[in-house]
Amino acid sequence: MSAAGAARQRSADTETTTRSITINLRVPQNTRQLIDTAAAAIGKSRTEFMLESARQHAIDVLLDQRLFVLNPEQHDAFMEALNNPPKPNAALKKLLSSKAPWEK
Repeated sequence: MSAAGAARQRSADTETTTRSITINLRVPQNTRQLIDTAAAAIGKSRTEFMLESARQHAIDVLLDQRLFVLNPEQHDAFMEALNNPPKPNAALKKLLSSKAPWEK
């Protein structure tokens, strides 16, 4: 590929990664009004408010799945539980053999 071709490709790659995409949502009128009122209260547009809120919630959800903070005593108790799991008993066997609520 020529230098000019490589430059065009880099430009196209950059444009693709920075270009906005559209997300369409259908919401009840009262939900839209609630969002608009909250956005106006903090001086943001509906789009800014929704994107900021959704982005922050997505980050929180992912962090909740990956990160938890323990003080030293909690860490020791956690490690103890991991290193010494309970022996199987009837209640544990029943729990592990039952369907998860979202599978029902």
